[in-house]
Amino acid sequence: MKTGLKKYMDTKGILRIVLILILIIGNIGCDQVSKKIIRKNIGPYETISVLNDHLTVTRAENPGAFLSLGDTLPSTAKSVLLSLLPLVILAFVFYYIITKRSLSKPMLVGLCFIVGGGIGNVFDRIVYGSVTDFLHIKFGIFQTGIFNLADLSIVAGTIVLLLNYFFKKKESIPV
Repeated sequence: MKTGLKKYMDTKGILRIVLILILIIGNIGCDQVSKKIIRKNIGPYETISVLNDHLTVTRAENPGAFLSLGDTLPSTAKSVLLSLLPLVILAFVFYYIITKRSLSKPMLVGLCFIVGGGIGNVFDRIVYGSVTDFLHIKFGIFQTGIFNLADLSIVAGTIVLLLNYFFKKKESIPV
């Protein structure tokens, strides 16, 4: 019996790992390229209206996590809670994705999107000291905070996981 990662090194296993890496790196790449464009071309808190103010691009640097949570923490606590801890969790999820070959396709895609988005935001915190956010949506009473493509990736991955969970649950309920 093969042990460790050796059991994943057949052709199908290598192809699976390559596809996982493409999904994760693709998410990170789209996020980082979009943030680089925003940092280069838009000043802090400069706003560009798109779609009659339903979509606006506003550059904001977020020193905290979701909705600026943790931005007032002491430097060491902020580094541990907003960079180190998420990095460790993302590493464990990545290891889980690579080694758990029985994951359904939706579960695998959802987790890859979450890992890719998470790495994109952690990278910003480590390299820039804050996360660059720039998208804002407003339709009637529906309004978002300012977010970025990494956040969108995390939300999309979470939605895929939830839909997968609810549809799997529904299928297993006897009628």
